Amino acid sequence: MIRAAVLAGATGAAWVSKDQPGTTSRSAAPVSGFRFRGADISFTLQEEAIGTAVRDAAGVRPIERLLARRGANTVRLRVWVDPLPGTSGLAETLVMARRAHDAGLGIILSLHYSDTWADGKSQPIPKAWRGLDDAALLRTVENYTRKVVGALVKQGTPAHVVQIGNEISRGMLWPAGQVYRSDGEHWSLFAKLLKAGVKGAKTASPDHPPLIMIHTETGGDKDASKYFFDRLVARRVPFDIIGLTYYPFWNGPLTNLETTLHQLVARYGRDVMVAETAYPWTLAQAGEQQNVVRRAEDLPEAGLYPPTPAGQAAYFERLRRVLQQVPGGRCAGFLVWEPGWTPGVRATPEMGNAHANLGLFDWTGQGHPALKVFRA
Repeated sequence: MIRAAVLAGATGAAWVSKDQPGTTSRSAAPVSGFRFRGADISFTLQEEAIGTAVRDAAGVRPIERLLARRGANTVRLRVWVDPLPGTSGLAETLVMARRAHDAGLGIILSLHYSDTWADGKSQPIPKAWRGLDDAALLRTVENYTRKVVGALVKQGTPAHVVQIGNEISRGMLWPAGQVYRSDGEHWSLFAKLLKAGVKGAKTASPDHPPLIMIHTETGGDKDASKYFFDRLVARRVPFDIIGLTYYPFWNGPLTNLETTLHQLVARYGRDVMVAETAYPWTLAQAGEQQNVVRRAEDLPEAGLYPPTPAGQAAYFERLRRVLQQVPGGRCAGFLVWEPGWTPGVRATPEMGNAHANLGLFDWTGQGHPALKVFRA
């Protein structure tokens, strides 16, 4: 997410779904219901470091256990290459993967291939990778991916899904893998970088290779989504799941998402997933950073889903219905983005939390009614 940064980003056993005992979810075949119901909780250690605690009617729990109790079965964890200490590095990811695994949750690994936020507007190459020629960069991407995915396998918390890049409709690892440049479109190296990442992820876990997700921020734009995935398919980039960012305040009404999902399933025969979503429960301001959603007019269906706890819950109920109606049961599920991020944790040293009114907990840590979205 983090578009505020632009607007101001010892076993390889398959995870067994607790909703389908005795079966694994590694097949890309359609299934009824949602294989993945979860949230990106990558800020958790930073939240806990400042004393934040989350709770619902049953009391205070670590966020992964509270979400699991409410029906979630998955977490997404982002990984940066060489970030500031304590902020989404491999060490932090391993800690959270262990905690998620111990809570009975599957893991989706979100590789940003950056030292900081990578999204549709910015894909900064890691500092240590700058100046590499194309061949060296491809090797580096493959080896890095193998190292990170392998580290989770080694500690017995393998990723069920690996996301190669984050919101990459315009490429990744800029400028090398940037698609749109002043002299036209450049897809070749970008596709090779994706293939290198896929190869690294698969070889890190050969006995139980993870599913591969390609993730764009185009959940409300069927034409942009088609344009992007047509070009990946033409270049034979292998992937299992189409992941889409969808925020109504950026991507339009839910009918935009519905149209996009239906088109993608029909065209590519792959599962789709809402890899990021959120909705405001208030328009009040918290902290010094201006909210990304400040007015009811920013919400395309504010009359149906007002920015209140009840309106937030209504949005998520409607989202579930939209996803349940994807043809052939080809919607793999949804991930709520950073439901426990509070105003006390900054996005970067220069920027506070512009998304504090989008979480599933209020600023004291009390859960909202929308937590029921995770039910089976």
